[in-house]
Amino acid sequence: MSANSATSHAMPPIDTSYKRIVAIALPVLLANLAMPLQSVIDTAIVGNMNDTAKLAGMGLAIQLLSLLLVSFNFLQYASSGLAAQALGQLANNTSNTSAVSVPTPLLSILQRALLLAFVIGAILLLAKPWLIDFGLQALSANPESGRAAKTYLDVRFWGVIAELMNFAFIGWFAGQGKTRYMLYQQGFIAVLNIVLTLFFVFAMQMGLAGVALGTTIAFWFGILMALWLSRQHLKISWSVLFKADRQYFTKEKMLRLFSLNKDIFVRTLILTLSFAWITRLSAQSGDVILAANAILLQVLSISAFALDGVAVSAETLSGQAAGRRDWPRFRIIVKRTGVVSYGLAIMVSAIWWLAMPTYLGFMTNIESVFALAYDYHLYAVLLPLVGVGAYWLDGIYFGLTAGSVIRNAALILAAIFFPLSWLLYQQWDMTGIWLSVWCLLLLRLVILGGFLYRANQTGSYEKLQPEA
Repeated sequence: MSANSATSHAMPPIDTSYKRIVAIALPVLLANLAMPLQSVIDTAIVGNMNDTAKLAGMGLAIQLLSLLLVSFNFLQYASSGLAAQALGQLANNTSNTSAVSVPTPLLSILQRALLLAFVIGAILLLAKPWLIDFGLQALSANPESGRAAKTYLDVRFWGVIAELMNFAFIGWFAGQGKTRYMLYQQGFIAVLNIVLTLFFVFAMQMGLAGVALGTTIAFWFGILMALWLSRQHLKISWSVLFKADRQYFTKEKMLRLFSLNKDIFVRTLILTLSFAWITRLSAQSGDVILAANAILLQVLSISAFALDGVAVSAETLSGQAAGRRDWPRFRIIVKRTGVVSYGLAIMVSAIWWLAMPTYLGFMTNIESVFALAYDYHLYAVLLPLVGVGAYWLDGIYFGLTAGSVIRNAALILAAIFFPLSWLLYQQWDMTGIWLSVWCLLLLRLVILGGFLYRANQTGSYEKLQPEA
């Protein structure tokens, strides 16, 4: 990453061994698994309240929050890329490591991302009443599940600033290869969330509001933890951590956080809207279907975060190969990360197949919801295998920084998916919803794979990476 053209041929070859791929993926996998635990914990507690409307409302609330927050996860991608570049520049420019001056570029990247997260979060918080009412209406919430979702969201919205800041910290740590800090931070949030939520729900008898309060407080304490880890990492004082250097806060530098990831923003928004559409179809089918799908779709969330570890390996190694224009090595990376991705997906699906009855029993004690979820559990068990290709190719394209291809693939996906999903739902109802989920994942694989296959056939990988 820090190599320049003058020294590139003197550099050792990129390590593309399976051992190296796994070494990159493993800490990311462990850190990522802590991230979906927040919604899993919340859903499990509500699923055992013996109230279908509350569980259905939880599914609506989580989907609406995802729609709002994941749309801004460019904070993570921008922080990651900029931190990696800054680290490379520091490695080139600092033969003497003077304690306070060296971390300034890295620190300013974090400060800018946190400031932007605060501003966006504050706007969302101010617009809370309108966003909740409009969002639940758009998701076709039934009266009872809508009230439950509103109860939860009224509290959870007070944590949106912290959740957006969390994106910034994850990207900033990842860009510097500090994946263990990601693990500390996300693990801390997950454990604290469990303790607080159980306390508020069972000791304080706060019900759905207690579930939301536990998660909200956990995220805010997670930000305090991340600030402490950042200070330890940069070896600076608290006063330096909060002191801004004006030269790094120009209009151009602030806007760069947006411009770097506008294509990724389009792609993420389309994917989030696609899952919101699936939630809307579930809501139109009644609270029992909505509640069952809320539980089963957690399988997709957990599996995606687990499989993303190999996607990060693909991103890191393919990015290095593309930077050197080492296309033979790039092809090896594509093949080997693909093998590891599908190997891991087989393992994850096997684990879900064995654990599914226990998982469903843990997630809900509502008999009708459990029975329906069990009837469709094989669709969920196979999600890792169905979806792994999309996650793997995402990593390859992120490594190539092929923003325009990522955006165009998402637009093609939208044009095919929404009408196809509606036809499937009209024809087969609940089964149609799950076929829609599979189609969403498989279409991403086919479209991204088509672009990559064409580049491989023509030998024009550079066209995928126009500014590399």
